[in-house]
Formats: sequence, C-alpha cells, structure tokens
Amino acid sequence: MEETNRLWTKGFILDTLVNFLIYIIYYMLMVIIASEAMTDLHASLSEAGLASGIFILGTLLARIFAGRSVELYGRKRMLYAGIVFYLITTFMYFGIHSLWMLYLVRCLNGIGYGIASTATSTIVSAMIPAARRGEGINYYALSMSLAAAIGPFIGMVLQQMISFQYIIWFCIAMIAVCLLSVFVMDVREMELTPEHRAELEEFHIANFLEPKVAAISVVAFFVAVCYSSVLSFLASYAAALQLMTAGTLFFVVYALTITLARPVAGVLFDRKGEDFVMYPTYVCLAVGLLILSITTQSWMLLLAGVFVGLGYGTFMSNGQAICVKLVREVRIGVAVSTYFVALDLGLGVGPYLLGALQDTVGFSGIYGICGVAAAGCALLYYLLYARRRDAAGEEEMLEENISVLESDAEV
Repeated sequence: MEETNRLWTKGFILDTLVNFLIYIIYYMLMVIIASEAMTDLHASLSEAGLASGIFILGTLLARIFAGRSVELYGRKRMLYAGIVFYLITTFMYFGIHSLWMLYLVRCLNGIGYGIASTATSTIVSAMIPAARRGEGINYYALSMSLAAAIGPFIGMVLQQMISFQYIIWFCIAMIAVCLLSVFVMDVREMELTPEHRAELEEFHIANFLEPKVAAISVVAFFVAVCYSSVLSFLASYAAALQLMTAGTLFFVVYALTITLARPVAGVLFDRKGEDFVMYPTYVCLAVGLLILSITTQSWMLLLAGVFVGLGYGTFMSNGQAICVKLVREVRIGVAVSTYFVALDLGLGVGPYLLGALQDTVGFSGIYGICGVAAAGCALLYYLLYARRRDAAGEEEMLEENISVLESDAEV
C-alpha cells in the first residue's frame, strides 16, 4: 500500500522538471519578445503586443487537439513530438526578418508548447495515486508558478546582458535537457481497448472538449479573466501609483505564497474534499483584487499579492485535480486540455474585455469590478458544479473511476 501511494517517483520528478523548463522558456520569451519586435523589426506597440499574444492562439489550437491525441497515440510519444516541435520552432527564431515571419514563428512555437504542456499534465495526472491526487497535482503545479516568477526575471536580466540570439541558444539548451529527461522517464501509458480506441477516433466535439469538466472549466474561464487584470495592467497601475518597486516585487510575493500554500492545499483537498479548498480561493482572489483597487502604498500592493496567490494560484491546481477526478483514465488527456483551454482563453480574452473599461473606470475600477466578479465565481462554482454534484451524488459520478481503479488493483 505504501508503494502504491508513493508520490515522489522518478517519473513524477522528471515530468515536473520538464514542465518547469517548458514554462520557463514560455515566460522568458513572453516578456522580451515585444521589445525585441520594436527594436529589431521596428514594430509599433500594438504590433509588438500581437507578437506576444499570438503565441496563445497556437497554444489553444494545440490543446484542443492534443488532449485526444495524447491518449490515442501514446503519452510519451506525444510529449516527444511536442518537445521536438518546440525545439524546431525555437530554432526558427534565428531566421526572422519580418513581422509576419515573427507572427508565424510565435504561433508555431505556441503549438509546440501547447502539445508538450498538455502531455506533461496528462502524464503526471495519471501517475499520481488517487489518494494523493490533490497533494500531487499541487506539488506539480509549483513548476508553473515558480516558472512564472523566475522566467520573466531571467528573460529581463539576460536581455540586458546578451543578444537575443544567445537567449534563443539558452532556450534551445533547456529544451535539450527536456528531451534527455523524457528519454529516461518512466511513463504510465493507457492501454486502450478496441472500444476505447474507436471512441477516441470518432470525430465529435466530446473527443476534443470533455463534457464532464465543462462546469469547472466555465468557472476557470471567469477566474482567469479576473486574474488577467493582474497580468496585463499591474505594471501600468504600479507606475501610475509611483509604486514601481513594489510592482516588481508583487510576483515574487505571489510566487512565494503559492510555493507555501499549494502543498498544504493539496493535502486538504485529499482529506477534506474540494469544497474545503475551492471556496476560500474565490474569497482570497476577491480580497486581493479589492485591495488592489484601493492601493495607495507599497505594503498594500504586496499584501494583495499574497491574497491573489492564495486565490488564483490555489484555484488553478485544484481545479485540475477536480477535472482528473471526474473522468475515466482514458479521458484524462481530453479533460486536462479542456481545462487549460478555458484558462488560456480567459487569460487571452480578459485583457481585451477589461481594457475597454480603462478609459471609463480607470485601473482602480477594473480591479474593483474584478474583485466583485471573483466573489461571484464562488456562486458560479456552486450553481454549475457543487450543487449538481451533490444532487447526483458523488459516489454515482465516480462509480466508473472506482471500478477502473479496483480492476487495476486486481491486476
């Protein structure tokens, strides 16, 4: 039993490392690509912004198709394919001589990132023992939050020290480490029955977007829209308040909070249930955004970082744990990709929706609106997910999963 519930296996550690490096590259390039476009290709601010954002379009396209493909063609094989494509498209940065070429490369690079990150999330979700699912996914998700803090910092430091070409070589070296890690990684593959294979090969929407996780994915979309206000406008807001130093430290505080909170949240998820963890995430995110709306001093900005970390950072990983809990193992890839499509879409759409309000209500008003909306996500979670789960009975919803686990144990 102890061996069955073992979490820190070689596969878990290597998959988490690969995911960390994939996300480091993503965040490194995301923060410097706009300025490189303006400097080297003489792009306008809006054109440079498109160079950053079009990456997400490629990621969304990849996630929609990758979830099904990961199970259909093999988890390790798809991880290889994603990393190799990520490597090839990263090499393509050396040949960019126009904005349109940059847009194409960024979109293709996003596809490689989307395939690889979907595969790593599927692989880790399948290898974590069911009794430690919340704990395991929260530890794994630290790779994303730490990359979100470290990646932009590394990118900005390297941009001041070396040329863009050398930064790309550094990214290529990290991708090479990913390939070596995958080579020695033990991956639990899904043995598809003829019925399962036929089900996945059918071309219908349920094989690209998992219906069973639709409710939590809708909630994730709105939570991500709220959080996008932080990603998109915090730097400008901090500058307007003349709190640039605190604005720089905001994401450091955010990352440290997540690092401390996620392991605890994972254990509580497993022992107390998802509601015990999920409802406080909406409250914390709402409090953090409302503090931002009234911020006048550095300590208030940093305190907001703590609450936003407890809110969005904890929601993201535990929402993934719920998705894995709701589906059969053969559907994990589709479920995980559906969830991250919703998150990515919210982060992509949010800045456009909220940016339109800036002239009317200002940054403070945007954060106030998002704070109220984040609190409203708790009600949305109850109406769309928790109430229906309780009405149907959690045991009935999980009956198929339990029978699969029992058959695996017998084998």
